[in-house]
Amino acid sequence: MNTLDAATTHGLSTRWADVGRPVSRRAVIVAHLIPFTVLPSGIWRTVLGFGVTLGLSRASLEADHLPGRGTVMVVSLTLLTEALALLSLGLVRPWGEVVPQWVPGLRGRRIPPALAVVPATVGGVILTLMWVYAVSGILPIEGLHRSEEISGAGWSALLIACYTPALLWGPLLLWLTRDYYRRRRG
Repeated sequence: MNTLDAATTHGLSTRWADVGRPVSRRAVIVAHLIPFTVLPSGIWRTVLGFGVTLGLSRASLEADHLPGRGTVMVVSLTLLTEALALLSLGLVRPWGEVVPQWVPGLRGRRIPPALAVVPATVGGVILTLMWVYAVSGILPIEGLHRSEEISGAGWSALLIACYTPALLWGPLLLWLTRDYYRRRRG
C-alpha cells in the first residue's frame, strides 16, 4: 500500500498525508520564523529603494538610481528573498513530502527526501556564508566598515538591527533541514 492509499484508507485527505514521523512543534516554529529573519532587511532595502535616505547621502542613492530603475531591482530582490525564505515551510508542511493534488501527472506521489535536503543544505551553507560576509560590512567591528558611511548613530543602529537577524537564516535553515531529513528517513 503506497502513501496515497494509506492516507485515503484512513479517511485523510492525501494533501495532509504524513509520509514520515510527525513534525515537531519546534520545527514548525523555526520554519515560520525564517521568513521573519529576512523581513527587516527587506523593509530597509525597500524603504531605501523608494528614496528615503536612512542616513546615506542623496548622492549615494542617486548613484544606485534610487528612486528610479534601481527601485525595481531592490523591490524584486526583497520579494525573491522572502519567497525563498517562505520555501522553508515546505520542510514542515505536507507539500514538502507529497506532491500536491493540483500538480498534474505527479499528484499524490511521495517526494524523495533528497529532493528537498540537497538544495536546502546547499542553500543553508551559502546563506550562512553570504550573510556573514554581507553583515560583517555593517557591524562596527575594528577593520570592518561600509564604504559609504551612514551619518548618525541612530541610522547605524537601525541598519544593524535590520540586517543582523538575517544572520540566522542559514543556520535555522540547516537545523530545519536536518530535522526534515531525520523525520523523513524514519
